[in-house]
Amino acid sequence: MPQSDKPSDCTYVLITGANTGLGFATCCRLADEFLTTRATSQSLKLIVSTRSAKKSKDTISRLQQHVDSIPHSKSISGSRISFHTVQLDLASLRSVRAAAQELLSSVPKIDTIICNAGIAGPITIDWPQALWAAVVDPIYSVTFPYFAKGSLGLIAKPQLPTSVGKDANESSGVPTSSSTSPAALEPPLGEIFSANIFGHYLLAHALTPLLAHASHPPARIICVSSLETPDYAFSLTDLQGLTTTQAYHSSKRLTDILALTASLPTSKPYTDKFFTPPGSSRPLAPRPRFYVCHPGVCATEIFPLFFVLAWIKILTFYIARWLGSPWHTISTRKGACALVWLALAAQETLDGLEEQGGLGKWGSATDAGGSERVRRTEVDGWGYGGKVGQGLEFGNRGRRRGAKDLTVEDREAFEDLGREAWKEMEALREEWEERLGWGGIAGRLSGATKGW
Repeated sequence: MPQSDKPSDCTYVLITGANTGLGFATCCRLADEFLTTRATSQSLKLIVSTRSAKKSKDTISRLQQHVDSIPHSKSISGSRISFHTVQLDLASLRSVRAAAQELLSSVPKIDTIICNAGIAGPITIDWPQALWAAVVDPIYSVTFPYFAKGSLGLIAKPQLPTSVGKDANESSGVPTSSSTSPAALEPPLGEIFSANIFGHYLLAHALTPLLAHASHPPARIICVSSLETPDYAFSLTDLQGLTTTQAYHSSKRLTDILALTASLPTSKPYTDKFFTPPGSSRPLAPRPRFYVCHPGVCATEIFPLFFVLAWIKILTFYIARWLGSPWHTISTRKGACALVWLALAAQETLDGLEEQGGLGKWGSATDAGGSERVRRTEVDGWGYGGKVGQGLEFGNRGRRRGAKDLTVEDREAFEDLGREAWKEMEALREEWEERLGWGGIAGRLSGATKGW
């Protein structure tokens, strides 16, 4: 093992969806800020996930070019920034399993997981309404676009081969036949739900043995959410967002709920199970910390548009920023501000902010001139930090219409919702792990890091 990669001297950060957009910008910014804030004896291992070997090779090439252009990228022992790649398709649970096995056998630890990858699915825009809103309501309409809707009932491809599907259903008493397709043998799995949250959820649980070896515990799990996560977008009765045209926002609302309630006593019976490594009977101590953030309003390709419309969109974003919107980061580098801050900030800094203002959702923001900063973001039912009576840090600027000041009743309802969401996610995790046969690799998962 190269000296710069010794676990005690090297910070290991896994980031999903690293080949483009926000993910790639986060990798570049992590390298930049690590080199300017950490001692020259310390190094950074970026574990980047993409969906193919070709994308991985291209991503590493571009990242290496960026690192080579940084003045302080070298130390006495050589390069301070190095890379490791893993192929991962979060909408394929078998791919999640394969990625977990590969990482458990190839890296000694993980200090931080940045759950960045995600999809929005096909988007339909009501263009007459969008154009009218751009004229009469320019800032709000390009911050919280109420004229866009997603597709209904997007289902991921079958997770099981036919033979495995038959075995799984035969063991549970479900009649099967040789002509039955995998899709008929397994329950539906929402594509956006899996890609945006459930794939990450399974991956993080499988990697708990590596999180247990973080150099400066607790390890961190940073969930990338969205600025727009209204309470009406999510329902426990439709956990996967299969019956709504707001599946993307539903997945991001669930992301907020899980991250903000992960450390609460009401969720502990279920988070204890999540943080218990496969093959073990005890949860990690100290437990990794969940954090949630968003990039503001970036001009990414997650909502693809034609060339001319894309440039018009960017122009309207700049106009909104100049007119006072705090959320229009526009560039992915500025959008990565909150993600990188959460990854590299001292634990004492994060703990102090949470002690003072409560558990928060952290957003990348800018002023009219583009100077960036990180600020708390309001969450329906949680406010700015789960504290009743907490003042509005920025008044009504950047606040979604209809948002209400936090009440005791709202806070209690949010905690209850978090407990039930964790309960449902744990039940779904155990169901799919059994269906996929993950129990058979528990020993290899739990033993993969012995000796480090």
